[in-house]
Amino acid sequence: MLNNATLTQLRALKLQGFADALQQQQEQADCLNLSFDERLALLVEREVYARGDRKRARLLQRAQLKYPTATLEDASFEAVRGIDRSTLMGVALSTWIERGETLTFAGATGLGKTWLACALAQYACRQGHSALYLRVPRLAEELRILHGAGTFRRWLEQLAKVDVLILDDWGTGPMDSVTRGDLLEVIDDRVGHRATIITHQLPIEHWHAWLGDATIADAILDRLMQSCRRFNLEGESRRTGKAARAAAKSTKAVQEASQ
Repeated sequence: MLNNATLTQLRALKLQGFADALQQQQEQADCLNLSFDERLALLVEREVYARGDRKRARLLQRAQLKYPTATLEDASFEAVRGIDRSTLMGVALSTWIERGETLTFAGATGLGKTWLACALAQYACRQGHSALYLRVPRLAEELRILHGAGTFRRWLEQLAKVDVLILDDWGTGPMDSVTRGDLLEVIDDRVGHRATIITHQLPIEHWHAWLGDATIADAILDRLMQSCRRFNLEGESRRTGKAARAAAKSTKAVQEASQ
């Protein structure tokens, strides 16, 4: 019989997958007929997968995605034009992260821009990349807190290491001079090295006016557009369009039928 002390020591060494697999082998007669090398290979493989799962869980938790359960597999393109499943998967499976590309999702509210951005970031985490979601209208307040605490530089250094950064609701709300300068620092650290996803309603030709300062606006746009894929979504809102109304009607019917 397996010595419980061995399992305890394996778990103390944080070899949880190895320990679980070893315990299962002892409980399965077929496994006991395998050679030492074969059993060891299975144990190591289990530990590798377990560590991979833990890493992916940490990456997803740290990403703070608005829609953490959004996945490419669940993406729906009903009544939406400007992107389809083939195009989205083509992006996800390409080297856009390694190349430090910018992706922009434009369109009216309710078309699923943020959901698609989160699905791409979620897939990136599953592939071992780090990600982070930031909502631009809240950025000014968050930056003031960081400056006040004297931690802005450290935050900037950490952000520069994030593989995929989502800047959601770009172009909504005013942009003050301090935030504008800080945003340039964020973008400058990423150009050509780290990937960025921007969701926006404001057309790109109006970004310059929104940013305000001509010099900084030129610098930000130049960096973002160096290697950029743009997707312009059109169609009905998923919250208020025909599809949303039909889904709500169907749900109501099911609820009434069950009463």
